[in-house]
Amino acid sequence: MNHCFLKNIILIFCLVSFIKINSQYKPEDTEIWDPEPMIINPGINNQPPSDAIVLFNGKDLSKWKTSSRIFKGWRILGKNKPAQWTINNDGSMTVLPGKGTIETKDEHGSIQLHIEWKTPEKIVSSGQGRGNSGIYFQSRYEIQVLDSYNNRTYSNGQAGSLYKQYAPLVNASRPPGQWQEYDIIFMEPLYDNNGEKIRSGRLTVFHNGILVQNNIEIIGTTEYIGPPKTKMTDFPKKTLKIQDHGNLVSYRNIWYRKL
Repeated sequence: MNHCFLKNIILIFCLVSFIKINSQYKPEDTEIWDPEPMIINPGINNQPPSDAIVLFNGKDLSKWKTSSRIFKGWRILGKNKPAQWTINNDGSMTVLPGKGTIETKDEHGSIQLHIEWKTPEKIVSSGQGRGNSGIYFQSRYEIQVLDSYNNRTYSNGQAGSLYKQYAPLVNASRPPGQWQEYDIIFMEPLYDNNGEKIRSGRLTVFHNGILVQNNIEIIGTTEYIGPPKTKMTDFPKKTLKIQDHGNLVSYRNIWYRKL
């Protein structure tokens, strides 16, 4: 049989089969109309979207309190003691060393977080001592804040890392003294009443618009010494924390959307 003729027969057979199968359906059979996605205003000129919960408006720390954890150890600073960081004229806030890590008054689940930060323009140290802070999801999982511009340290401890678990895919740091952005998708882990993990948490992180953590699985809690803990022996409040590590790191434009 002619090879070309055989190819045409096969092509015709495939077309007939395709038409026969698809004749069972109409285009509207695979259209989904309900529920209709909610309309939001995405915001312009670096403003938060209309469905965002604003955590810092540049004027006060009314949505924050001092955490019991401070730099160089744990110290009980008083339940619900007001946050004592410095409010600046440009609408930012700056760590006030020794006054403690701050945390939100409210708890959170899975969220999309936007936060902008800046390390001091004047370089006074190196490695982990240079512009060090951190953002803790649910008080347990830290995305590192650090001046990682021409500042070598261990890779899973530089800016954009899930501290001591995952190094960032790339170093997208701007020079010290310049504002930087994190856009983070946090999907919370789930635990049963015995502290056993039911579902792992996941994180996606954009640093200055660059993907640095791609839907990573959270191994466990952030630990400075030793491996992450995968079982909850206690259940701390699920607050968002920003760390006082003794460096003058500034923050602004902090908001999140519930997922």
